[in-house]
Amino acid sequence: MPVPQHVFDPPFNIIRCSHAVLDVTNLDASREFYESMIGLHVEDSTGDAIYLRGSEERQHHSLVLRKSATAACNRIGFRVATDDDLDKAAAFCAGNGLSHNFVEQPFQGRTLQLTDPFGFQIELYAAMDKRPHLLRRYDLYKGCHPQRLDHFNVFAPEVQDTMDFYARLGFRLTEYAEEDGENGRIAAAWMHRKGNVHDFAITNGRGPRLHHFAYWVPTAMNILHLCDVMASAGYLRNIERGPGRHGISNAFFLYVRDPDGHRLEIYTSDYNTMDPDHEPMRWSLNDPRRQTLWGAAAPRSWFEEGSPFPAVPVREPKFAAKVTIAD
Repeated sequence: MPVPQHVFDPPFNIIRCSHAVLDVTNLDASREFYESMIGLHVEDSTGDAIYLRGSEERQHHSLVLRKSATAACNRIGFRVATDDDLDKAAAFCAGNGLSHNFVEQPFQGRTLQLTDPFGFQIELYAAMDKRPHLLRRYDLYKGCHPQRLDHFNVFAPEVQDTMDFYARLGFRLTEYAEEDGENGRIAAAWMHRKGNVHDFAITNGRGPRLHHFAYWVPTAMNILHLCDVMASAGYLRNIERGPGRHGISNAFFLYVRDPDGHRLEIYTSDYNTMDPDHEPMRWSLNDPRRQTLWGAAAPRSWFEEGSPFPAVPVREPKFAAKVTIAD
């Protein structure tokens, strides 16, 4: 299937992924997991919401936990460069028939919420409250020392169309997995705005759903330490996959599930992609190194389970990708 061309003059300027908003059923259990086990910093909390961030982040939050009767991914958020970009984004939505509206969100400036053509619930903003840098406050470090939100990965029923749409918005393809043969279809795509492997990855599957969100940590040892801590603290069953190294992105990884089943990746060791002539790397779906460089297959839950968006119907994928699943 065709690989999209880089677009350097998008209709509005998204600069990076910013924050995830998760609906959770037990705020206390979720706070314990993300603050004490993973090591995110709680910046503010109310009776129905908790706001957290990584040590490197100067913005108020990169994760919002909202109390809800049902677990879901409420929104995924991106930052745009200027307030004018919000107006440009609203004009783009109006011109393309996309549902959108400006809303008031705590600790954020003017915020535009929209539904993309595939049902993904997106939030854009240009300004957020600032907080003191905690990078050198090693006395506050817990868990695996998460530094910053790195990316989202979603299940998309229409991978090619979704990839093409986000390419129009300036997302640049870095790596992709494709069926072999003359008419091979792209089954997964990694796209970025900020200059590393991805801000937004698109995976073939039942959707729209969030597959995972990821925090970057300093070294692989932080990930190995988290495995020891989780196994010792009663969270052994929350470890879903890894530790290991992806062929795609070169990242050292661990995937864990929070108390509601939302999937979180702990991630390090990817690479820079900011040069304008950076060419996307193709992976065959038949190459076992793409999942894990060492050849270990992913579990069935990896391909089947994800977080839905509230009140958005989930669709079957346009085709069934033939992938290797661990027994």
